[in-house]
Amino acid sequence: MTATIDRRTFIKLAGLAGAAGVMPIRGALPLAYGADGADAAQIIAGKNPTMIVHNAKLGVMETPLAVLREHRVTPPEVLYNRLHFPVDGSGKWMATLAPAEPQVAQAWSILVSGLVQRPKTVRVADLERMERVKVTSVMQCAGNGRSYYWEKAKTPGSGWKHGGMGNLTWEGVPVLPLLASLDLSPDASVRFLTANGKDVPPVPGGADMIKSYPLAAPQLKDAILALRMNGRPIPTVHGGPVRLVIPGYYGNMSVKWLTDLMMMPEETPSALMQKTYRMPLGPVEPGKFTTQNLTQQNSDPTYGFRIMSVVFAPLEGETVRAGGVELKGVAWNDGLVPLAEVRVSLDRGNSWLLTELDASDGPYAWHHWRKRVELPPGRQEVWVRAVDAWGRAQPLDGLTTWNPGGWSWHGVDRVPFQVA
Repeated sequence: MTATIDRRTFIKLAGLAGAAGVMPIRGALPLAYGADGADAAQIIAGKNPTMIVHNAKLGVMETPLAVLREHRVTPPEVLYNRLHFPVDGSGKWMATLAPAEPQVAQAWSILVSGLVQRPKTVRVADLERMERVKVTSVMQCAGNGRSYYWEKAKTPGSGWKHGGMGNLTWEGVPVLPLLASLDLSPDASVRFLTANGKDVPPVPGGADMIKSYPLAAPQLKDAILALRMNGRPIPTVHGGPVRLVIPGYYGNMSVKWLTDLMMMPEETPSALMQKTYRMPLGPVEPGKFTTQNLTQQNSDPTYGFRIMSVVFAPLEGETVRAGGVELKGVAWNDGLVPLAEVRVSLDRGNSWLLTELDASDGPYAWHHWRKRVELPPGRQEVWVRAVDAWGRAQPLDGLTTWNPGGWSWHGVDRVPFQVA
């Protein structure tokens, strides 16, 4: 498909340094995996300088939990960032937290095509005139928590802890009603919606970041073409001016800089769909199973979130005063059914205490949980485990879901701390 905005214009959109008074990403920066000294604000202008940088060249960074826990809705300056390759194939990526210039954003177009009799083009300006909805949802990298798998065996990719996530409010046009209104006359064999964005592989012929979704998937009914994030135009680095957002799905499925929606009979053959972002259906062993063993028969794409909970306080290494200690954190799932309960353990899973859960901001948002306990001085360790209405629960041993991509970590969170 031919995008309706050329790459030169898109680079102008992505740069925006002059208009915003900020500096773009510096493509010449060396890789800096978990580099404590890397200043995130010098990599992506506008980012909080305390962000944990995993890859400076691509601006891959996660949020320290001490910062993430301060916000019910995650501000863009502290939201994790994950880019797969430079947008223009030149080996340089330019982006800031600034949104697209209005005249560029309004002209941005999405081609809706594939196995349809009447392809249609929709501009952002058209979407702005349509009825929009809001949804608050966790946005999470599929690799969030990957470093915990490394206790069993190292996997490729950044060593994320729990900061590859955020809780965001999106506003946009519902996807399925929009498609129904376009009079596309799709072929009867259409079963998948496929999305493509403006970014391109750095190597000609390389795997593109194209994603496919079953039209029958329950979360697709809540998918939107997002134009706003937390009430403002989406920052360019986070996919603006228009991003496909599927609540309850991992971040790689919410395609940034959306240019194409295609009605297809099968999933895209892109390796990033068929090999990279897939979870084996059962346990696999390091060395005996790699991403090259993945097929549509023995694995699933990284679609919906696995149920998860995280401790926000106390954090690992923190010291709290003896006596009444408030344990707290967040929990979430894929939004298909409500969370049933969140429990904590202070004796390594031998007994569990029920926490208090708040009402959250919708089925896809995270729930805050808390529990006040009496603790004596000394080393303590809190475990937290969530269960939903279908009985889905975090495994006590997260290593049981080890996989060669390091995806979908959702083991019980275990946090040691000191009581003084």
